[in-house]
Amino acid sequence: MRLLGLAVAAAVATVLLIPTMAGAAPGVPQTGNSSVDETLNGVLDTIVGGKQPGPNGKATSQLLVVTAGNAADTKGKLTGYEREANGNWKVAIAPTPAFLGAKGQGKAQDNVPRTPSGTFGLDQAFGRKANPGTKMPYKQVTTKDWWDSDSKSPTYNTLVHKDTKPSADAENLYNSGPVYDYAVNIAHNPERKPGDASAIFLHVTNNQPTEGCVAVAQNEMVQILKWLDPAKSPKITIGVNAQAPTGDGAGGSPQEMRDSPNGAAGGILGGLVDSALNMIPSILGKVTQS
Repeated sequence: MRLLGLAVAAAVATVLLIPTMAGAAPGVPQTGNSSVDETLNGVLDTIVGGKQPGPNGKATSQLLVVTAGNAADTKGKLTGYEREANGNWKVAIAPTPAFLGAKGQGKAQDNVPRTPSGTFGLDQAFGRKANPGTKMPYKQVTTKDWWDSDSKSPTYNTLVHKDTKPSADAENLYNSGPVYDYAVNIAHNPERKPGDASAIFLHVTNNQPTEGCVAVAQNEMVQILKWLDPAKSPKITIGVNAQAPTGDGAGGSPQEMRDSPNGAAGGILGGLVDSALNMIPSILGKVTQS
C-alpha cells in the first residue's frame, strides 16, 4: 500500500467541478458535456476493476471517493457514485466534507493517525444506535463490544464481543462515544497483517482529525448507510495527487507505488498514472469553457 499519490482518485476529485450524469444528486453542478461524462465513467470503471465480479460474484457498482488536495491534509471531500443499468455512473451521495487522519493519508501503520490510501471494500457496519435502514450487515454495539487493535492478539483487527477487554489494545465501541453512533469498517487490512493498522472506519465526525478513519457528519453517515448495498460490492477509494507524508516510514519510491498490490485503485497505476494526470487539465478546461 505504498503510495506517493493516488493519481486516478485525483482525476476523480475534479468531479466537484465537472458535469455529472442524469439523475445526479441535488447541488451537484452539471454542464451537459457528454465527453466529460465518458471520461469520468472510464476513471470510475478503472478504479473498481471494470465489471469484473467481486467476492460475491457481482461487480462493484457503488463507490465512495475520498480526496484531498495534499496528502498531509486532514480535511477532504467524500462523494458517492453508483453505476446504473446502462453502465454509466451517477452521483448518489453529493460531495460532503470529510475529516481524515491527523497525519493526512498515505501508508497506514499501527499507532500512526494516518488514513490509508488505496481502494478497499466495505463490509461490517455497526453503531451505538439501532440500524438506520442499511442493507449492510449491521451490529448494534454495547459496552461488551470491542475492536481489537493489539497486533499480538489472535483477534487483531476484528470486532470482539466480550465482557472484558480482550487484549492490551482494544477500543470499546460503545464507550468511545457518538463518533460510533454509526460506522462501517473500511477493509484496508483484510489479511490482518500486524503493523498495517487496525480499526479504520468510516464514521460520524466530532469535527476533528481522526486516528486514521474517514469521518462525516451524522446525517450524511446515515444517508451513506441507507444507500450502501452489499449486493453491489461497495468500495471506497482514498487518495490525493501529492506525495504521501514522510518521516516515519510512510510512502515509497515511484516503482514501489506502481508494484504495490494495494496501490492506487487496487494496482492500476502503471501507464494509467500519466493518462489520469494528463486528463485533469483537459477536464478543467472543458468546465471553464462550458
